Formats: sequence, structure tokens, C-alpha cells
Amino acid sequence: MNKLTVILLFLTMFRVNGQNNSISLIPQPVEIKQSTGYFTLTNAASISYDKPEAGKAAEMLAQKLAISTGYSLKAKPGKSGSIQFNINPQPNPQLGSEGYILESTSKGIIVSANQPAGLFYGMQTILQLLPKEIESKIVVKTTWTVPAAKITDYPRFAWRGLMLDVSRNFFIKEEVKSYIDQMARFKYNTFHWHLTDDNGWRIEIKSLPKLTEVGAWRVPRAGRFGERSDPKPGEAATVGGFYTQEDIKEIIQYAQDRNVTIVPEIDIPGHSMAVIAAYPELSCTKNPNTKVNPGTNFADWYGNGTFKMFIENTLNPSDEKVYEFLDKVFTEVAALFPNQYIHVGGDECYKGFWAQDEGCQALMKKLNIRHVEDLQGYFMNRVEGILKAKGKKLLGWDEILEGGISPEATVMNWRGVKAAIEAAKMQHYVVMTPSAYTYLDYCQGDPTVDPPIYASLRAKKSYSFEPVPDGVDPKYILGGQGNLWTEQIVTLRYAQYMTYPRAWALAEVYWSPKSAKNWEKFVPRMENQFVRSDIAQVNYSKAIYDAIIKTSKKGDKLLLEIETEVPGLDVYYTIDDAMPDNFSPKYSQPVELPEGPVNLRVITYRNGKPIGHLITLKQAELRARAW
Repeated sequence: MNKLTVILLFLTMFRVNGQNNSISLIPQPVEIKQSTGYFTLTNAASISYDKPEAGKAAEMLAQKLAISTGYSLKAKPGKSGSIQFNINPQPNPQLGSEGYILESTSKGIIVSANQPAGLFYGMQTILQLLPKEIESKIVVKTTWTVPAAKITDYPRFAWRGLMLDVSRNFFIKEEVKSYIDQMARFKYNTFHWHLTDDNGWRIEIKSLPKLTEVGAWRVPRAGRFGERSDPKPGEAATVGGFYTQEDIKEIIQYAQDRNVTIVPEIDIPGHSMAVIAAYPELSCTKNPNTKVNPGTNFADWYGNGTFKMFIENTLNPSDEKVYEFLDKVFTEVAALFPNQYIHVGGDECYKGFWAQDEGCQALMKKLNIRHVEDLQGYFMNRVEGILKAKGKKLLGWDEILEGGISPEATVMNWRGVKAAIEAAKMQHYVVMTPSAYTYLDYCQGDPTVDPPIYASLRAKKSYSFEPVPDGVDPKYILGGQGNLWTEQIVTLRYAQYMTYPRAWALAEVYWSPKSAKNWEKFVPRMENQFVRSDIAQVNYSKAIYDAIIKTSKKGDKLLLEIETEVPGLDVYYTIDDAMPDNFSPKYSQPVELPEGPVNLRVITYRNGKPIGHLITLKQAELRARAW
């Protein structure tokens, strides 16, 4: 064997954690074995499927290919296609219900799976293997090739979700479909739909028409949430919207076609101001002047997780009419949504109005309850009974553990890993969504560039998330999701910007083997998605290229420290009011800043060209960052 042959064999077999240099996929498959050569897609190609249930993936591929290639390929039954989708006659135990094996050679592509879901994910992998122009919305003339390879792939976790809050800002039906379509492309399988809150009720309940006649609309306001003015007497509520039950059915079917399960959230007993605006008698104060909140400041937050509400947004747990109301709501919700779970919120429930209510006090005495906090446990157990009667399981934020809940309830952890450990040790199944890693509304770049809200969450930190806490039995961790709250997000483009690339990072956290995770190797695959997203006209953030600027105190001096998320970036800075470029001082180690009114300006470069945003910080801002 000569030296050249040895080199070629080495290159053919070379893999690092399953990732071949010429194949760029998100999420990372379990195993990639690349061969030499390519399959070339032409108008003469054919697509086949061996069983009727395999036809959906085949047809969806044909439809997608037609948009950018212009080829009129038809999916047909049989096993003769140059692209085949086949259900395994005997299930492959390695693949489970969502795994697949994709084999591409110069002759064609065969995707095999135990279930249609696996074929769907194999189809999504084919699209990522094709040239970036496949993302185009118009016909493109290019050579359509797929590298020869064998890919074996299956998910690490069963629950891989994204949550979209449509209460704070309403998204129309087609926008919701678009959001689902994008998440399905990265093998997410759960869409958590936050349908109700203080700022709008978004689902038609036919037996309770005022929920949408009143609760779906608020007065128009501009500016940041929490800084807006209260509704004025007689002011028309014209901002909002809701989904009819026919809309809901249509979106559910759209999601099912993409192997996405929709979990609806009806947020109770707190976060219910839109309910109380429609039916004030369901609250303790029964204030008839309660309005759907347009984004005003209606609470004092004390920094330790406690707070005080100025306006009641909580249902009355001592009033039987509340449970009659909820029975009507959940009767219709359960009939619409086929999945087993209904999310009932349970978070941030202020109990101050309960403590002052005679009915709540009488109920506490009857139940021999000393603490008003325990009333939430009573409320949630009543709600769980309603759901069980309709064949559904209760899912709620981790506050449902307060006051007691049945072991059958599933916990969605958001306040940190400690709450997840507690829930799992109590043998609750847990969906991991700790805010420090998964809250996609958090600022993802420097707060002087990206609008600051609540906290910061960089893409690299999302990628570092490990869903199974140390000491917890993995069987209780169903998986996890990213959560997009929309207080400041009013358009789909903005929602995309906040979702990606962090949702790409989390897709890999929830799908790929733990051993395959490597940030440095993820970055070029993420950048490949930037290019493809540009062609697809899907928005995303480039905050990963921005400098991370920190300061610390060294006696009376201020020390400047700069990091980058992306390896290999050059950082240039000025402190003399000059605009920085690649001839300015290059950052290499901590810098002691001089005293006086310093204006720091920082920019990142790669390969001699600027790539990140210009960040400008005055001395007061620099001092405020010192830890």
C-alpha cells in the first residue's frame, strides 16, 4: 500500500466524536461514518416509501425539494426510489421510536427507522446534508449533492421542547406554524404553548365567551413592559387576539405532521388577570374595574424571590365557582389537545389577597391549614382531580411542589437545579428548564447592544447545560426545553432573533450524546446555520461574536478583562475616545484602566475584518460591572 493510499484511507475513516469535517449537522448525530463520493440529486431522481405510514416524510421531502430545485419529484409507494424511506420490518432496539439510519451512496439515499418520526428526522438530516441553497424560497441553479455516509442517530431525551409565550404578545396562526416548522427542523418534538397570562387570554372557550371577548384584548401601549401607563377609564382595548378552536385544531395537525406534540398552558391560580378582567367574581376582591394588563408595573419584587402584588391576579381557591369555571375550561382544552399533558402554571402565585379573604381563612380552618401558602397545594390537587377526570396529567412549574402535590404530577423546573433534584427525589418526572440556561428572552449579548431584560444568557452557556443533575436517577428526567417569554418581543423576526442560535445549542443538549458535546466544534456548525438561515430568511443573533467585557477592583484601580465566546477572535480597544480598529491596542491580558472619565470602546475582528458589534462603555458603567 503506497503512502497516498494510506492518507486517503485515513481521511475517509477520520471522525472526531462522530463529526466529519465535511458534514455539518445540528444536532450532532450519534455516529457518522463518511465514505468517498456523493449522491447527486437530479430531476430524474425518484422518492419512494415502503409503507403508507412512511409516505408523510417522503412527500414532505418532495415538497421541500421542489421549492429550491424546481424538480417535480413525486413520492411513490415501493422500494425502488433513488431516495427511499423504509420502516424496519423488525424494530432496531438501538433506534427507539425516533431514531433512524441514513445511508447515502453515489446510487442513492436510504432512510430506515422503526417509526415515522425517525423517518421525519432522517428527512431533516437529508436537507442539512444538501447544499445551503436548499434553504432558498426560489429556484436556484446549482449541483445538488449529498456526501456519501452512514449516519446512525437517535435522541438522548424524549422531551425536547421550545415554549412560546403568546399572551404577552399575540402571534397569529401562520407565525405559530412558522415557529413550529423551524423548531422541528432541529429535531425538537414538543411545543409548549403559553396561552394565558395577565396580558391576554388566547384560546376560545365556547362556554365562557367573555374570556376572549374581554380577556384577549388590552389597551394600546408603547415602551418597555413594566414601564407602561395604566388603562384609562373608558379607553378602548384594541390590542391582542385569540385562536378559535378551529385555529387550534389546524395548528395541532400542522405540528403533528412534523412530529411535534403541543402542550397547552393555562396559567393558574396566579397570572390570571385576563381571567379576572372577564370574570371578576372569580377573585377574592371581585374588583369590576380589573383590566387586562398592558404591561404596567403591578408588583414589587424584593430580590429574594418574594413579591407583593398591587393588583389582584389570582383566582380564589375557596370559591367553588372557580372550580366550576376551571372544569368548563379544561373540558374544552382537553377535547382539543390529544397529548396527555395540560400545563397549569402554578408559578409566582401571590397569596396576600388570600390571607385577607374571609372565605380563604374559613377554608384554612376547615382544612386545618396554618399557612396560607398551603392553599396552593389544595388548589392544585383540586385542579389535578379535574384533569384526571378528563384523562389528562397535570404539569406545572416547580412551585406546584409547595403545599403538596400528588406523585403523579410532572414538574417543569425553572428556578434552578436544586428544585429539580428535590422533585426527582420525590419521584416526580421532571422537564428541565432552569432559567440560567434555557430562558431565551434573556439578553444574549452585551446589554448596551442587545436590549437588557432580567438577566444574561450567552449561547455558550446554553450549550454547557447538563439536564441530568448529579445524584439524580436519569429515569426521572424526561428532557428539557428552551422558554421564550415575550414581554419585549412583538414580531416573529424578533422571536427568531431571540430563539437562535441558543435553541440550536439546546437542540444538541437534548438530542446528542453527552460525550459528543464540544463547544469549539459546535461553533463552525452554528456558523454554517447562520449562512443557511440567511438564505431561508430566518432571523438569528450574532452576539457570539461580541466581546464579553468584565471589570474587577484591584485596590482603588479598575481592572479590565475581556473574553470571547468564539475561539480565535481578535479584540481591539481604545480608551482615548478613538474608534477602535485593527490598528488599535490588541487585548491579550487584563488591563489596568486609568483614573478619570474613561470611555472604553471595544470591537472584535476575525481574519483582519470586523465581525462583532462596537461596544462603548463609560467609566460609571465600567465601575458598575466590577465584582
